[in-house]
Amino acid sequence: MKAESTSVRTRRAIIQYLKQEGAADAETLASHLNITAMAVRQHIYALQKEGLVTYQKEARPMGRPAKLWELTPAADHFFPDRYAELTLCLINSMKEAFGEEGFDRLLEVRTREQIQAYRAIMPRHAPLQQQLEALAVRRTEEGYMAEVTAQADGTFLLAEKHCPICAVATACTGLCRMELEIFQVVLGKDVSIERIEHILEGDRRCVYLVIST
Repeated sequence: MKAESTSVRTRRAIIQYLKQEGAADAETLASHLNITAMAVRQHIYALQKEGLVTYQKEARPMGRPAKLWELTPAADHFFPDRYAELTLCLINSMKEAFGEEGFDRLLEVRTREQIQAYRAIMPRHAPLQQQLEALAVRRTEEGYMAEVTAQADGTFLLAEKHCPICAVATACTGLCRMELEIFQVVLGKDVSIERIEHILEGDRRCVYLVIST
């Protein structure tokens, strides 16, 4: 039983790493988990049999191509989904009760509430990076696994590695559109924001390029 429990923890750690960091080879995973590459391969092949991971081959300067392992959509159930099925039912009911125009007004109310909530935790006169980091902390609390990266050219990337409302956003694209608008309003008119990666378009994460104008 102890060995089985250890295997489960290791496999979940692999899933967590691939979700956080993206595709990785066995050696990288072994270094992170402090186990041998051979042990990692045993776990990764077990995850592959369950349909939770797949791989792409990457050419290397020497030797055979490396296998870069990544999660499949089947692994999404390991991460919070915010009761997607119930929410989808509620959305459909609201559209039926209020029509598309009424539903859009409800989304506008939600948008205003989110703007107020994010403004409340935003360090008002702090540098842009600190504002983004405060926003990332709040988004992570909401299940988005967000982080901020400062780039050499002075721009920033706000990356969200998980979408806890993905199923809902697929059915209601207005949610994604309004999230971009929310970020813009909260950060202010002196900041330009562009979504450059999008989970709903097949990317493994949502990434926003943030530029101080």
